[in-house]
Amino acid sequence: MKPGDHPDFYRLAPPPGASRESTLVLDREGRFWHDGERVDHPALEHALRTWIASHPDDGRPILTNGYDWCYLRVEDAAFVVDALRIEPDGGVTLRLFDGSEEPLDPTTLRVGERGAVYAAVRGGRLRARFSRHAQTQLAPILVEGDPPTVRVLGRDVTIDPV
Repeated sequence: MKPGDHPDFYRLAPPPGASRESTLVLDREGRFWHDGERVDHPALEHALRTWIASHPDDGRPILTNGYDWCYLRVEDAAFVVDALRIEPDGGVTLRLFDGSEEPLDPTTLRVGERGAVYAAVRGGRLRARFSRHAQTQLAPILVEGDPPTVRVLGRDVTIDPV
C-alpha cells in the first residue's frame, strides 16, 4: 500500500521546510519546465506525464507518484491527445501523451482559441488539448455543418466553444 492510497494523503502537511507549491510548469505543447529550464530527459518527462492528477479537494492540477505530491502550473490543458482511434462500433478512443488510453466522451468536446479542440479526461476532472495530428484524425467523424458536429456511436454531437 502506497501512502497515496490513504484517504488523508492529500491533506497532510508537506515535510518540514517544504511546500506543496512548485516551480514546475506544463506548457501549451505538453512540455515540462522547472525553474524556467526545459525538462528534456525523456524518462523524467514521461514519468511527470504519468503523475498528473487533480487534487481531490480543490481540483488544482498536481503531480503525484503515490509517495509525495506537489502542485504544478498548467498553461493550457493538463493532458495532450496524441492520437485517436475510431472503433468498429463508432466509438472513439483517445491516446494521451502519457501513453494511456480512454474513451472519448463527445459531449465534452470544445473548440477554443485558434481552433484548438479540447475534451474532458480522467472522468471529467481534467482537460486535454488535441495535438494537431489528433485533431486531423477527427475528420472521419465530422458531420457537415455549422456549428462543428461529430458522429460518435451513431449519435451527432455539436462541439461547443470553450
